[in-house]
Amino acid sequence: MARDTLNARQPGYIRVDSDTALHYRDWGEGAPLVFLSGWTLNADMWNYQCAPLATRGLRCVAFDRRGHGRSSDPGRGYDYDTLADDLEAVLDARGLEHVSLVGHSFASGEIVRYLSRHGARRVAGIVLVSPASTPCLLKRADNPGGLDASLFEDSIDEMLTSFPDWIDRRAQAYFSPGTSRTTIQWTADMMLGTSLFAAAQLSRVQMQTDFRRELAALDVPALVLHGDCDASAPLEITGRPTAAALARATLKVYEGGTHGMYFNQAARVNEDIRAFVTQWQA
Repeated sequence: MARDTLNARQPGYIRVDSDTALHYRDWGEGAPLVFLSGWTLNADMWNYQCAPLATRGLRCVAFDRRGHGRSSDPGRGYDYDTLADDLEAVLDARGLEHVSLVGHSFASGEIVRYLSRHGARRVAGIVLVSPASTPCLLKRADNPGGLDASLFEDSIDEMLTSFPDWIDRRAQAYFSPGTSRTTIQWTADMMLGTSLFAAAQLSRVQMQTDFRRELAALDVPALVLHGDCDASAPLEITGRPTAAALARATLKVYEGGTHGMYFNQAARVNEDIRAFVTQWQA
């Protein structure tokens, strides 16, 4: 049965189970992109990608992951398998095929797990912006360059003591120097709108998950965009080895780029995404 084009394009909610509905937006016409937000952020973080790209012949879909933004907080499902299933529910509900998945930070792991779990039948390519979950964050015998588990646990304890203060102590390093206090507050408001339980659960999941085998098995075109001044996800620990692990990846390093370069360097990010997505549309 054909989708009702008018109703299908209205913003709203996708129900994935009896307790969980995911808020989404769907802007523009053309080659489809689906945007996945960073940890504790929501679809609004992509405003400065979705709005301009939607006017340039692309269809931009973004949604709030469970426990984030306007989506439900069911108190469960804060693991990569469930998040990958949620993404499949969004793609299915919106009738999306030959889609480019664009993920920031934590969402790099969601995209990898989605491809491992559901395959690439719907996916034309992936764009990882400042990936922070891949390939393997935790120091292990076979991953000596990883980070000690105590650093993650201390951060989670600090967050559970006062998430507003946790955010404030990291805000300046997240963005480029000179970023307005208004922009920083906008981001903090998004983060504080996230379920604290979900934030803590996902932080632990991110720390513990080793994506190296999954990355090596992927065979889709990939673009990795990463800043060389990213304090949240250092290039040499995340972005560069992630690109090296992917068989068909291109890495673009942004000089002076930070974890918030989707905002501070939005025009460049947008052009790189547009060029990557449209290369196979000609």
